[in-house]
Amino acid sequence: MRQPIENKVITPALDPTPRLLMGPGPIDVYPRVSRAMAMPMLGQFDPEFTGFMNETMELYRQVFRTRNQWTFLIDGTARAGIEACLGSLIAHGDKVLVPMFGRFGHLLAEIAFRAGGHVISIEAEWGTVFTTDQIAEAVRHHRPRVLALVHGDTSTTMMQPFEGLAEVCRETDTLFYSDATASIAGNPFDTDTLGLDAVSTGLQKCMSGPPGTSPITLSDRAAAVIDNRRHIEGGIKPEGAVDATGPRITSNYLDLAMIMDYWSPKRLNHHTEATSMLYAAHECARVVLEEGLDTGQARHRLTSRALRGGLEAMGLKLFGDAENRMANVTGVVIPDVCGDGEALRAAMLNDFGIEIGTSFGPLAGKIWRIGTMGYVCRKANVLRCLASLDASLRRSGYEAPANAGIDAAYDVYDEAGA
Repeated sequence: MRQPIENKVITPALDPTPRLLMGPGPIDVYPRVSRAMAMPMLGQFDPEFTGFMNETMELYRQVFRTRNQWTFLIDGTARAGIEACLGSLIAHGDKVLVPMFGRFGHLLAEIAFRAGGHVISIEAEWGTVFTTDQIAEAVRHHRPRVLALVHGDTSTTMMQPFEGLAEVCRETDTLFYSDATASIAGNPFDTDTLGLDAVSTGLQKCMSGPPGTSPITLSDRAAAVIDNRRHIEGGIKPEGAVDATGPRITSNYLDLAMIMDYWSPKRLNHHTEATSMLYAAHECARVVLEEGLDTGQARHRLTSRALRGGLEAMGLKLFGDAENRMANVTGVVIPDVCGDGEALRAAMLNDFGIEIGTSFGPLAGKIWRIGTMGYVCRKANVLRCLASLDASLRRSGYEAPANAGIDAAYDVYDEAGA
């Protein structure tokens, strides 16, 4: 005899505890972006919605500072944008040069390898970056099909200079790809001036949006390589369409050739666009552009100066090469008295509602990472973080001059008239 099915337990409604997210990302979302995500659904081929798609392309051309036609969204977190770019540019056996100066260089190498690339890596000590000559020498020596390079690596808080690399890439017929997830909108980034062929990003850092979509941009050179690999799937292939002669892109979902057809006037169906995430990306770009890219970058620089001035006044040591630090995340060497730093991070979270980050690999338990990005990048948050950190350090047995961090931060803001 069958036993009756027991009533299922319904879990309580989601009610997340409010936090101030001052780690390396994700961070607090602009309120305007949260409101945009609640807007009504539209059909993916509704002319109003395809109009929003076109507007989003134009907005991100301005964010990327590019004239690239192919500037659009990949549905998925920032990693999806990386996979889409590398998987669509790299064919089996292609040489891929990956200079690695932190965790996310290792990620690019992993993804390039899975895409079938013959990966060649060079490494810099975490906390440093490469000189232009070091990368140029490796490009000329190996003559890779793709140079894949992280711009800002939050695992080390370092930002790699790109100036001068495009010229050597043109000289060797190398495609220049960058992951700019952690740096764009908070640090100078000009796609066309830097001569980049492909760039992917995410919303969850200086764009101050939710993770879930990845804006990308492609040069005409990159688009031509991808177009030579266009193979349209059965069931949507128009009559008379002829596949390209290049090798089929391995991923269906992240096949840029088919996604480009979807974002083009053809509107050839590929996936169903993530409507709420497109609304979020659209509003993120509007917020950033209304402030002005240069103004926003200046805000990030000022906020970091105030935070760093406060940290140093408290006797804490900043991590990494000072000349190449990102303007939106700061590495702090954990004092010996705090062990691996996890107890203090927990105190910051549970007692003050502030999240700061740890790091990975050789830096795990060695540094904290404090993010000042997007909506979080404000005077009140810096002062709140410094005061909370000071109290938490004292309870851990670390002694700093009373109010030194707050006073030093105020000095930076007063000098700037902010």
